[in-house]
Amino acid sequence: MKSLKERARWCVGYQEEEAMEEMRPLLQEDSSQDGVEMGVEPTGWGSDDPELEEEEAAGDPDPVRVLMLPIQAHHAMEKMEEFVLKVWEGRWRVMPYDVLPDWLKDNDFLLHGHRPPMPSFRACFRSIFRLHTETGNIWTHLLGFLFFLVLGIGYMFSPNMNYVAPIQERVVFGMFFLGAILCLCFSWLFHTVYCHSEKVSRTFSKLDYSGIALLTMGSFVPWLYYSFYCSPQPRLIYLIIICVLGITAIMVFKRDYLATSSSTEITGQESF
Repeated sequence: MKSLKERARWCVGYQEEEAMEEMRPLLQEDSSQDGVEMGVEPTGWGSDDPELEEEEAAGDPDPVRVLMLPIQAHHAMEKMEEFVLKVWEGRWRVMPYDVLPDWLKDNDFLLHGHRPPMPSFRACFRSIFRLHTETGNIWTHLLGFLFFLVLGIGYMFSPNMNYVAPIQERVVFGMFFLGAILCLCFSWLFHTVYCHSEKVSRTFSKLDYSGIALLTMGSFVPWLYYSFYCSPQPRLIYLIIICVLGITAIMVFKRDYLATSSSTEITGQESF
């Protein structure tokens, strides 16, 4: 995660190299003055002219205060950048598709209503309360996540009289609920923060597709359990095959190429 200063520079188009070039003369210290005690005039300061020395003694600023000026300027710049970031977070507007950066161009059929790049997680999560192209995806997956979370907890803690085999059935349906909860959780997080930065977008895209694989594996567990209720050996073989295929899919989704918006034709678009 980038520092506040780096994110603010990104928002206002201020390059880090330019900032360092401007601040370097102020922040560099003269190596020839190492070891100078506080309050003692360093070597080379002042003048041999008695009149100039009297003027310095009468009204010139304290050398210590002069040394503090670069530090004060540095703090002032940080405060200014923090202020710019706060203003930017509260006043962003939706953008048309053609002005988005390439890593945000995910669906060329949506011509308007896209969020701009938001290098702030706080701004990304606050954007769920505004109308844009991801509002529906965010809330349908978020509400689905909460629904399956509550339903799964209620089912797992229900009385044993509701089960034929309490332990086995809890494990079986627990796998299904776990897959559904992880899938919907990863999905709503991805749709919320994928506009943060290209790196964050790729990371949560991998989690999103991995969640789909986990839901697929979890959905097979109850079906296999009851379909082969009297045939444990075939049931185990099918379960191993499903797990191997699911884990293989997750490993494939970890590739950076499949985590970019240009690969949607290969991986497809999920909808719930």
